[in-house]
Amino acid sequence: MPRAVSVSRDGAQVTIERDWVPEAPVALEFNGISYAVMMASPSDLHDFATGFAIAEGLATNGADIRDVAVAQVDAGWVVRTEIAGLGADRLLERVRTRVAESSCGLCGIENLETITRPLPRVPGHDAIDAAAIFAALDMLKDRQPLGRSTGAAHAAAWAGPDGAIDCVREDVGRHNAVDKLVGAMARQGRALSPGFVLSTARCSYEIVEKAVHGGVTSLVTISLPTSLAVDRAAKAGL
Repeated sequence: MPRAVSVSRDGAQVTIERDWVPEAPVALEFNGISYAVMMASPSDLHDFATGFAIAEGLATNGADIRDVAVAQVDAGWVVRTEIAGLGADRLLERVRTRVAESSCGLCGIENLETITRPLPRVPGHDAIDAAAIFAALDMLKDRQPLGRSTGAAHAAAWAGPDGAIDCVREDVGRHNAVDKLVGAMARQGRALSPGFVLSTARCSYEIVEKAVHGGVTSLVTISLPTSLAVDRAAKAGL
């Protein structure tokens, strides 16, 4: 919803109408167990829960997700997801061993081994042509309605080998946008390769981890990667 905001324009103070990017606490529950509370834009939450489950290793694909129920409560949003298969066992183990986590990384000495654990190798794939990358970058500008209206939202997009964007998800959080994209593709039963994922974020190790677990083989980010992201991506073949 647009709100009045006072801004400085050419030395004068004026009032304009401006959209704020939506942000709210989103509690993620899996099989009745409270797993995480994320600060996110409360849209495409079915996709968010599915992609988050895949990134966490609780689900391998959309077929492992039995049901997703979204409810708005006074404090924010609650997303209750039922997962099947090995994910149910992994859920109990993850809850038992987790110390503290956030969308910006891992906390606690018990989690140091998690960061250095090898990622699975991505399937063999062809290199993406530079022309396809720049075609997707040009196209993305018109596929970010939340970003255009607020100037404060991240986007993650899937593009085919020719650079044509086919699916986009937005969120206030860069990791959340990737989760939503992975979840959207998984719920449609579609693979993220051949082709590539384009993210408006910097390439941190978390983006690499989510991409690999989501089945991505090629990743493009607008900002430079971190040293750990480069190392993790190279070892996984991303």
